[in-house]
Amino acid sequence: MLAGEPVLSLEPRMVIVNTLSPAKTRLALLALALGGFGIGSSEFVVLGLLPNIAHDLLPALYERSPEEANAQAGLLASAYALGVVVGAPTIAAFAARFPRKKLLLVLAAAFTVGTLLSAVLPTFGLVLAARFLTGLPHGAFFGIASLVAASLMGPGKRGAGVAFVLSGLTIANVVGVPAITFLGQQAGWRAAYLAVAVIFAATFVALALLLPKQPGDAKATMKRELRAFGRAQVWLTLLTGALGFGGFFCVYTFINPLATEITGLPEVVVPVLLVVVGLGMTLGNIVGGWAADRNVIRSIFAFFGLFAFSFAGLALTAHTIPGLFIFVFLIGVAASGVSPSIQTRLMDVAGDSQTLAAAANHSALNIGNSLGAYLGGLTIAGGLGYLSPVLVGLLLCVPGISLVTWSAVLQRKRGGTVNGEHRVEPVALAAE
Repeated sequence: MLAGEPVLSLEPRMVIVNTLSPAKTRLALLALALGGFGIGSSEFVVLGLLPNIAHDLLPALYERSPEEANAQAGLLASAYALGVVVGAPTIAAFAARFPRKKLLLVLAAAFTVGTLLSAVLPTFGLVLAARFLTGLPHGAFFGIASLVAASLMGPGKRGAGVAFVLSGLTIANVVGVPAITFLGQQAGWRAAYLAVAVIFAATFVALALLLPKQPGDAKATMKRELRAFGRAQVWLTLLTGALGFGGFFCVYTFINPLATEITGLPEVVVPVLLVVVGLGMTLGNIVGGWAADRNVIRSIFAFFGLFAFSFAGLALTAHTIPGLFIFVFLIGVAASGVSPSIQTRLMDVAGDSQTLAAAANHSALNIGNSLGAYLGGLTIAGGLGYLSPVLVGLLLCVPGISLVTWSAVLQRKRGGTVNGEHRVEPVALAAE
C-alpha cells in the first residue's frame, strides 16, 4: 500500500563532495550538457524531416498517400519515446551500483551506435527498431547526469546543477534541431542522423576527459531501487511532471496548424515560432533552476500557475500574431521551468532509490508527451478545431495543481522538509 511517507529517509544518504576547482567543475557540467544537446537533437529532429523520411523509406505508400506515409513515419518518434519509457527505470535500477562516470560513458556510446544505425539501416522496420534502441539510454543518462551535476554543484545548488544539464536539451530546441533539420533537408535525412551521432561521439570524449570519477552506490540493489515505486510522494511527483508536459505537448505537437490555420501565418514562419518556444524553454530552465533551490514546492506551484495563465491567454489571443508569439513563449518558459523542480523534488522524496527515481522522471515526461499529443489529436479529430488542444492543456493544469497540493499536505502532516541532504556520508570526487 502506498503511504504518504516523510520526504527524508532516516538512513544516512551518500553525498559526494566536490573537490574540483570551479573551472574544472564548469567543464564537467558542460560535458553533461553536451549530452543533453545531443539527446534533444536526436529526439526532435525527426519531426521536421518526416516527409523526407517517408518518401525515402516508404516510397510506395508515399506515392499512394503522402498523409498516410507521413503518419507512419511518425512512428519513429513514438518508438523513441517507448524506448525512453522502457529503458529509464530498467537501466537505472540495474546499474545504480556501478560508477557513475563509467555508466555515463556506456550510455553515450549506446547513443552513438544507435544513432549511427538509424542513419545507415536500409528499411523502415530496421530504422524503427534503431530508434527504439536509441531511446533506451535517454532517461538513465538524464537521471544519472542530474545526480552527478547536483553533486558537482553541492548543497543548496542542486536545482542549478540539474538545470545546467537540461540546458543542453533546451538549447537543442533553439539551435540544434533547426540547424540539423536544415542539414537533413539539404543533404538528406541520413546526414542529419550522422550529425547527431557526431555530437554523441563528442559527448563520449568530453565525458571521458572532463568528468571526475564518481562512485556508484555499493549498497544499491534492484530491489532497493524499486522501493521508490512504493512511495506516494514519488508517484505524486512523477504524475505532476507528466501532466505538465502533457499540456505542453498538446500545444507543441500542433503548433504548425495552430499558426497557419488559426493565426493565418504562412508555413515559412513556423520554424521561427519553434525558435521562440525554444528561447522560452531556455529562459525557463535558468529561472527554474534558481527557483528550485529556493523552494521546490512553491516553484512547481508557480510554474503551473504560469501554465494556466499562458494556455488561457493563448486560447483567447491565438488569432493574433502578438498573442501567438507571446503565449507560446510563456508556455515554453513554464514547461522548462518546472523540470528542475520536478527532478530536484524526486531527489528529495526517493530516499535511497534516487537513481531509479531520477531516471523514471523521464519516462513520466515521455508518457506526458504522448498523452498530450494523443488528447490534442483526439479533440481535433472530433471536430473541435485547432484551438482545442490549448484548452486541453489548460484543463490538465487542474489535476497537476491538485497533485502538488496533495504532495504538500502529506509533507506538512509528516513534518518533512525539502532539504534531503542531512546525515550524509561524504565521498570526495577524484579528478582523472
